[in-house]
Amino acid sequence: MDAELPLDRAPHEALVTAVLAWKDPDLAPRDYEQIALQLTGHARAVAADVRRHAAALPKSDGRGALAEVVLREADGRLSAPVVGTVRCAQNRARLVQALYARLDRLSEPLPATP
Repeated sequence: MDAELPLDRAPHEALVTAVLAWKDPDLAPRDYEQIALQLTGHARAVAADVRRHAAALPKSDGRGALAEVVLREADGRLSAPVVGTVRCAQNRARLVQALYARLDRLSEPLPATP
């Protein structure tokens, strides 16, 4: 069922932007952990969307192979435990950013070949 629901992208992109802009935040470890958990959940949803888009591409489309590389990296990063640090939250924010970049590339039509 969630495959049919569109991702709520704007608030998560705003969170990613805010987290990546942190210079020296003064939050409690539990706050960093909650932000990282929020980003982790969204990263999993975006990764699932990337998988669906990549699976729908023809085998000859190189974008699918690139998506697989990004997804393997995402799986590895998502398997790391969430901890209450700035670094963890920012790493999850960068992951969401990378997954959205790949999703956007998968959603673009290929240029026509002459």
